[in-house]
Amino acid sequence: MSNAADLVDGEKAVDLLMHLLAVEGVTGKEAKIAEAVRKALEKAGVPAANIRFDDVNKRIPVPTETGNLIATLPGTRPGPGILFSCHLDTVPLCAGAVPKRDGDKIVSEGNTALGGDNRTGCAVLVTVAETLIKHKLPHPPLTFLFTVREESGLHGAREMNAKDLGDVAMCINIDGQKPADLIIGAVGQENWEVEITGKASHAGVAPEKGISATMVASIGLVEARKAGWFGKVVKGDHFGSSNVGIFGGKDGAVAAGDATNVVTDYAWLKGEARSPDAAFAVEIAEGYRAAFEKAGAEVKDSGGETAVVKFTRTTSYPPFRLKEDEAVVKRADRALGILGITPNHVFSNGGLDANWLDKAGIPTVTISAGQAEIHTVKEYVNVPEYVIGCKIAVLAATLDD
Repeated sequence: MSNAADLVDGEKAVDLLMHLLAVEGVTGKEAKIAEAVRKALEKAGVPAANIRFDDVNKRIPVPTETGNLIATLPGTRPGPGILFSCHLDTVPLCAGAVPKRDGDKIVSEGNTALGGDNRTGCAVLVTVAETLIKHKLPHPPLTFLFTVREESGLHGAREMNAKDLGDVAMCINIDGQKPADLIIGAVGQENWEVEITGKASHAGVAPEKGISATMVASIGLVEARKAGWFGKVVKGDHFGSSNVGIFGGKDGAVAAGDATNVVTDYAWLKGEARSPDAAFAVEIAEGYRAAFEKAGAEVKDSGGETAVVKFTRTTSYPPFRLKEDEAVVKRADRALGILGITPNHVFSNGGLDANWLDKAGIPTVTISAGQAEIHTVKEYVNVPEYVIGCKIAVLAATLDD
């Protein structure tokens, strides 16, 4: 049997990636990149009638320009439907990125991140469609999903309607660097917020009449750390992690207070808890709730009044772990094997669209395509690894069942 990977036009795939990297599309503002990908799919030979947008942006709780982009290729041979996915958006640090080829790397010319996360995925999916159509390669029914707002909460995958994807049995997601790495599972995450309402008073004239929100927050964080809920968390057989990401004031103000001579009357904190065990991620977050409530009871004014502590917790994404004999894992393993690559099954400590796709009943493996140093100004794309990613995806689309 001929190797379908040999039919990938590497230089054309790199040209496409350079084109897509130059199109801005930070999270929530994906309309331009979505249109660029739509045009690229049409140019690759996907009928316009097979390309559409869903209405997920109407369900996402924060402003989002467009829905997920979905394209289909009817099967040319029998077999279970396969979904290929990636996300359209980049982190805000990528705004204004200008890609430049530098040997075996693509880098950003300016002081921005590049956007290889996840323009590599977008370019891989278009390359798969183009290669299959140009060379008339036999394949089962395929669906291509380009999600929005992955970087700001996995919203495109979380709020989508799985019925919009058609009859798919498995998914190949593209979102990583090393070709050998196959992500077959990932932690879940709980987000928490706490609002602490104290009472202002002159800090020099009558400090005893105030209730310091910053003091309540600080004691709460110390209590959480003493109880073992901060940073790396290990409790018996359970493990996870947590972080306090934001400590600020009203309406997104940078500081909780206004001046040194005023007892702080309000503080807002936001953090996260992660674990491979959904219940333990909740337990970590609830550990913070208990810590802040204990702190709230300790800080009082001269009349015995305490602060109001309002703690909320929400699920950001659920954990998942595929079995190594799952059909989609075996398919990805076979694709790597054809290229002489030994698969490395990885469990990720970060969330992916795959978390929600798996939750929707679509077993999902995430493959890699050369993105490196993501979310930093040092970000680059490893060109040889990107081309290998294209080949892995083409093989995954064309392998016999």
